[in-house]
Amino acid sequence: MTTTARNRKVVEDAIVAWKAGDGAAIFRIFADDVQWTVIGTTAVSGTYDGRQDFIDRALKPLGTRLKGVILPEINNIIAEGEHVVLLWSGSGRMVDGRPYHNQYSWVMRFEDGVVKEGTAYLDTALVDRLMAI
Repeated sequence: MTTTARNRKVVEDAIVAWKAGDGAAIFRIFADDVQWTVIGTTAVSGTYDGRQDFIDRALKPLGTRLKGVILPEINNIIAEGEHVVLLWSGSGRMVDGRPYHNQYSWVMRFEDGVVKEGTAYLDTALVDRLMAI
């Protein structure tokens, strides 16, 4: 299997597991020392030094404002060598009952089968509304 195919499969398998109820599956493909950046100026925007930093300072605050988990749907995966771009839609509900539907583009660089660097592009105005509740 080529590097491109392997990295693409890692992402696909993680999304399949997430959709089957393992919400942490996607984050297990991140290296412990991943450098992850969320674009924009939201409360969770910035660069995170490591998977746990991202979980603690971004995912946990977001999670307290959502009912349940965000359900992912793959729109496209573009892979070449060590780079994978995941275009996906995420749907859920905010704790106030309003729908949460966001579009994401994750640009990731893999090393040894895990994500070492990544940038998340998303609807930051929607994240601001979520963080305001």
